[in-house]
Amino acid sequence: MFEAEVNPAGVAKADLVVCIPSYNEADAISYPVRQASEGLIKYFPDKKAVIINCDNHSPDNTKQVFLDTQTVIPKIYLSTPPGVKGKGNNFRNLFQKAVDLEATAVVVVDADLKSITPEWVKCLGEPLFQSFSYVAPLYVRHKYDGTITNGIAYPLSRALYGRRVRQPIGGDFGFTGDLAKLYLKGPAWDEAVANFGIDIWMTVLALNQGAQVCQAFMGRPKVHRAKDPGADLGPMFRQVVGTIFSLMGPFQSQWMKVKYSRPTAILGFGLGEMEAPPEVTVDTENLYQGFYQGFSRFADLWRQVFAKDVFAKIHEVKGMKPEVFNFPTDLWARILYDMAVAYRDQITSPDTLMTSLIPLYFGKTFSFVRKTANLSTHQVEELIEEDCLTFELTKPYLLTRWTAATSPA
Repeated sequence: MFEAEVNPAGVAKADLVVCIPSYNEADAISYPVRQASEGLIKYFPDKKAVIINCDNHSPDNTKQVFLDTQTVIPKIYLSTPPGVKGKGNNFRNLFQKAVDLEATAVVVVDADLKSITPEWVKCLGEPLFQSFSYVAPLYVRHKYDGTITNGIAYPLSRALYGRRVRQPIGGDFGFTGDLAKLYLKGPAWDEAVANFGIDIWMTVLALNQGAQVCQAFMGRPKVHRAKDPGADLGPMFRQVVGTIFSLMGPFQSQWMKVKYSRPTAILGFGLGEMEAPPEVTVDTENLYQGFYQGFSRFADLWRQVFAKDVFAKIHEVKGMKPEVFNFPTDLWARILYDMAVAYRDQITSPDTLMTSLIPLYFGKTFSFVRKTANLSTHQVEELIEEDCLTFELTKPYLLTRWTAATSPA
């Protein structure tokens, strides 16, 4: 029988909520629940707290595993109706519940986290009782874990909105109850935001709604179900990137004025030794072939989307042999900027447009893997920072294209 809410302790009010969104996480959810409970007891003994599982009516018994996990902190189970999936839909339930509970602070952690400790709750929660409204995570990741973040979400959000938030789609973050109210009324809520677009949507809204934003150093790498960047992209890529593009319209007046980026406060950085993140292996042949095969399928559409010189440069890159392959970052920035304009102008369906970007993303990622094969994590971070600066320096191109006629130059 479907139950939208199970609240065994009858919790009606809370100062601090820890939320774990899920779909089919019966085998994983107990661990973050126990760690969250320990963190709340240890670091927030004076706060009225609750742990909430926001679920998509998982058929694998996630609900029962969550409720049966022994914790001192009370728990609430929330679910979308049968057939309604999506992380964003889970978060809509969370925003409303946070408002109903009159929560001061909300911390969110992924259900598949293997690296969470009680300290994560402290790191993400404490700033919300000080002067901050939104807390993004900062953790060491393997150089090939998070290539959508490294190649698109971080450089684009930074160039557009002028704030350096290293993990804008990190999955683990904190926000205030007041921000939850703003999220309930937020713009551009669509199918993508109802699914994987939710993380970047929340970050962009926080950056544009005057929220005090900080980053919390988590003290250890994120260990979760990391994937080869060329495998199983599925809808996530289309939803995350599509959400970035769809928000450019509502926030046009803000980002068009931004000329450069500034740092975002980091709390807790440098505490203890840093562990090495787990290895992520990459099938480079798959990336290269994926890039190459995109031409036969999308060349006609790309000719419509990209300015002539950009389209010509893409063909130059295609002519390179794998051993000397190089996809310049300034070209990649202009590709994304042209795509943003095409998305706004609805040259084709958003889904088709985002799908056509994937082969180019494969090419850029293949180039990144080649360039960084012998570099340390620290050296790769420096390279990503250089890429972000290139996005910022290329931004005048976006302004020109955005304000020009809708046909490519």
